Formats: sequence, structure tokens, C-alpha cells
Amino acid sequence: MWPLSSREQLTLELDEPPPRNAEELRTRLQRLGLRSQYRVRLTTNRTVVVSYSGGELRIHNSFLGADEDVWKAIIAFVHGRNRVVRQEARRTILQFPVARPNDPPRRRRRPERTHPADIPFIRELTRWHTAYNDARFSGALREIPIRISRRMAVEGCAPEIVLSRRHIRRDGWDEALHTLLHEMVHQWQDEQGLVVDHGASFRAKARAVGITPLACRAVA
Repeated sequence: MWPLSSREQLTLELDEPPPRNAEELRTRLQRLGLRSQYRVRLTTNRTVVVSYSGGELRIHNSFLGADEDVWKAIIAFVHGRNRVVRQEARRTILQFPVARPNDPPRRRRRPERTHPADIPFIRELTRWHTAYNDARFSGALREIPIRISRRMAVEGCAPEIVLSRRHIRRDGWDEALHTLLHEMVHQWQDEQGLVVDHGASFRAKARAVGITPLACRAVA
């Protein structure tokens, strides 16, 4: 059997059918540069269409039919080394049409408003964010909104730090400040262009700023 020419190989690749499930999509993404430690899970969440944490990459199932440029944008969103690269990738991802014409209309969840009783918590956490930023991050972090949530789940993509009121009341102020520092380490990862996870960079920075590098904290 004669070996395929480069032109014939290219034709075969272009004729390859779209992936049918998460594992086939993972194989295709790895071929384009996704690191092997990531597993892929398909979702139907149209609010957050692509997200990743803890070695899991969650992708809306409509991206099975995306082209390679969109898949490469997903990889750049995960592995991009700076904010500019990730923001450009994010724009490409959000331009991909997720909603289908026959989808039933979805009710948009109203943004959660700050409860007046939580304003003192937010002011105090904001003060501690500034103090921790100066003392433990050399003032390198940006100012970021801090919110107290009374919901069991939090949705949204805007950069912010969210602590639950239940966590503060149940576990106390010391634990709340520990959680704040934990989230500030994630903020540092994002602003440094690192993958936002609980891997080696998180653990090293957590120890450097004086907190236990646990993968999960009680924030809900």
C-alpha cells in the first residue's frame, strides 16, 4: 500500500466527522494542544459555556459542532499565558452560537442584590483585601468587587470574590478571612496569566501568603 501524500492526508483530516461525545472531543482538543491532565465534560449550561477547574474542562455540548478555530480558542482560554490571549480567546468562544432556534425561552435569573445587613461585612472584607494585598502580595493585586451571597449557588462571569453569608455565620470570621486569602490566591493566578486551579502554583503561593493550600473551602 502506497503512503498517503500530504494533500491526501489533509483531505482525510478535513473530512473527519465531528466528535460525538466528550471523549472524542477531548481527543480532538489534545491533538490541537490541550494538555493531557484535562478531562472533558459536556454540559447544557448556556450561562457559562466553557469553564475549568480541578483538571476538568466543562464545555457546552453545542461545541461538538464547532470548527478548529473555536476549539483552539478554548485551548487558549485554558492555557493562555496572559490576560490578552485569554480575553481574545473568550471573545471567540462567546461568538459561537450556543442557543438553538427551537430552544424554549429561558428566564434570566435576576442578579442578586446586596442585602443591607451584609454591607458591613463587605466593607470589612474590602478593608482586609487591601491590607492582605499590601502585606502579602506586595500590592500587586487589582481592586476587585467583593460580594456576600445568600444563594446556595452563584452564577456569573465578571471577576469578583464571593463569600456566602452562611459560611461567615457558621464558621466565624477567622475562617472567612482564610477563604478571602484563598480567593485572592486565585485572583493572583488569573492576573499572572496562570491557570486558575489548585495545582502547584496555587499551593506554592498559598504557603507563601500563610494559608493552608486546601483544594476546597466552605464558601456555600
